[in-house]
Order: sequence, then C-alpha cells, then structure tokens
Amino acid sequence: MDLTDLLGEREAERPVCSRRGCSAEGLHRIEWNNPKVHAPERRKVWLACDEHRDWLADFLSARGFLKRVAPLGGETR
Repeated sequence: MDLTDLLGEREAERPVCSRRGCSAEGLHRIEWNNPKVHAPERRKVWLACDEHRDWLADFLSARGFLKRVAPLGGETR
C-alpha cells in the first residue's frame, strides 16, 4: 500500500530533462547503450528538453553510445 494514496490522488509526474541542472520538461527519448557494459539489445534512456536534445545526443554519439533519438511519443528522428 502506498501512503500517498491515503492522502488522495497523486499528481502525475512530469518527465524532466536528464541534463544536469535542467528542470525543463523532457520531450525527447535519447536511447543509448555502452557496449562494454550492456548487452547489444539493452537500451538506457535519457530524457531531453528541446534545448539539450542535441547536446546530450552529441555527447553520447562522440562515445559511440547513441542508438536513437525520438520524441516521447515514439517516432524516430
């Protein structure tokens, strides 16, 4: 049982950008994988706001980790 349910309905959590220090809404899924650590089919996900989408994707791409960037709705970019 969740104690917050005793106090009424919980407010829906808003997705937040994964860039350090950013509290903007996460609008994009950045899927990545570190091949030295993860199985090839495993995907980790960072969320990004519009401002940080390219920065986070470039950071992962430079390391060979980037797999896919898509809006939270799921369509591939």
